[in-house]
Amino acid sequence: MTDANTVVRRYVEIWNQPDGALRAKAAAELLTEDCRFVDPIADVTGPDGFAAVIGGVHERFPGHRIRPIGDVDTHHDVLRFSWELVADGGGDSVVIGTDVLTLTGDGQVGAVNGFFDKVPAA
Repeated sequence: MTDANTVVRRYVEIWNQPDGALRAKAAAELLTEDCRFVDPIADVTGPDGFAAVIGGVHERFPGHRIRPIGDVDTHHDVLRFSWELVADGGGDSVVIGTDVLTLTGDGQVGAVNGFFDKVPAA
């Protein structure tokens, strides 16, 4: 299996990329063309849809970054890790979640299932 920590590092870098064109390019390199990203507020297919969701997060939470929490858990072609969304300067997390990524045989991400453990008050 592809190194799970490398996949997570690349995945998080996409989330933290403020430049839309660079974000879309990195997403196209890591995700399959038919990768489905689904979480409680989004259900999109493909790298462009994924990059657009991230763009929306950047608009809603300017000056924030995704930071992994703990270790990456893996079995077979699946990996799971938790993350938090924090201000660039630190402080309390605004959102905490867990993402489950399914990898293809060549190490690309073929599916992402996201879950929220903590969300901001409405």
